[in-house]
Amino acid sequence: MFNPLFWSSVGMALDTLRTYKLRSFLTVLGVIIGTGTIIGVGSIITGMDGAFSNAMRTFGSDTMVVFKFKVGPNFGNRTAEERMRKPLTYEQARAIRERCPNVDRVTAIVMPWRGVKKIRYQANDFAGINLNGADPSYAEVWQVEMIYGRFYNEADDQHRARVVVLGEDVAKALFASSDPSGKWVELDGQMLEVIGTMKKSGTGPPGSRDNRVVMPYWTMRKIQPSAVEHMLFVKPVKGQLPAAMDEVRGVLRQERRVKYDEPDSFAISTSEQMIEDFRNIMSITALVMFVMSSIGLLVGGIGVMNIMLVSVTERTREIGVRKALGARRVEIITQFMTEAVVLTFLGGLLGMAVGWMIPVIGGFVFPDLPMSVPLWAAGLGVGVSVAVGLFFGIWPANKAARLDPVDALRYE
Repeated sequence: MFNPLFWSSVGMALDTLRTYKLRSFLTVLGVIIGTGTIIGVGSIITGMDGAFSNAMRTFGSDTMVVFKFKVGPNFGNRTAEERMRKPLTYEQARAIRERCPNVDRVTAIVMPWRGVKKIRYQANDFAGINLNGADPSYAEVWQVEMIYGRFYNEADDQHRARVVVLGEDVAKALFASSDPSGKWVELDGQMLEVIGTMKKSGTGPPGSRDNRVVMPYWTMRKIQPSAVEHMLFVKPVKGQLPAAMDEVRGVLRQERRVKYDEPDSFAISTSEQMIEDFRNIMSITALVMFVMSSIGLLVGGIGVMNIMLVSVTERTREIGVRKALGARRVEIITQFMTEAVVLTFLGGLLGMAVGWMIPVIGGFVFPDLPMSVPLWAAGLGVGVSVAVGLFFGIWPANKAARLDPVDALRYE
């Protein structure tokens, strides 16, 4: 595949690396860091993309999320007009259910007006809960699996039963490994009966705790009358997503008194749209991270160029002897370019090993984040390291090739 001159140059490059091990390692340290960063960032982005995509698809690719502004990765970045919008209401959810023939199901979730941060059982408590009041169809929308007990039903909701269902980590914190069903917990000064424990789902951020505490919709409205912030999950008839979306938009514009020439005072999102928004944000993040990692590669490239210039100076007599014996200019260039490429290629391999350790370590720290090294990141990292060797090896190689053989033989 390669001519004997190439393999001879590779052998000479490896001999040089063996002779100056520490110097060679320090020379390519920037290449190692840059390549490892590229591979590590690629694995993290791949893992986060997989985790977010799985989370969004948990409630179905055709399920619509309706809120007063767009739901997605940039949830907190809102305009003044969006922040002033009135909340959705349960009556609007009912109007969608009754007047949209292409809608199969509507699930209303109400969130507390002020954050309830702690739930307590005897001496144990759990801070930072995610409290929601929801229709019983919540269990179907979010594909809830129960570890203990049951999910509340329509009768519990209509009778405003003082019951709650706990997320897996909340139940473990309060009750260890025992079945909490039938136990009473204190929530914002209210005593509520635990009737079930939900299995941890894939809908939360990677590595997060399952801090869900869910109660019947009308129970929430009873114990927290000020809770008015609604989010609706709308399931269309199979295959009728576009028609259902148009119907929901039309009904909500009527219910919210939006004039024909005014924009919507609400937003309808789908899981596919949220995944696309997330990927757009991650692509920008990846670009920034790759630019930052290129700084390490640039430093490594400068180091390679410097060490190759030193090598040319140290081996001036050797170059003179080779040229006096008939070595051509291209052979001298090939020799030094090959040494630079071999140096950065080995640095790229070490960087690949460093990058491969990141998902391994991340798997222990964040077991819910499915990190893996994508082939494109590994190939890009090694390819860029080789390109660095080629680019920064040009000057030293040309300098060596331009040496006059007579002057080189006289060099001390």
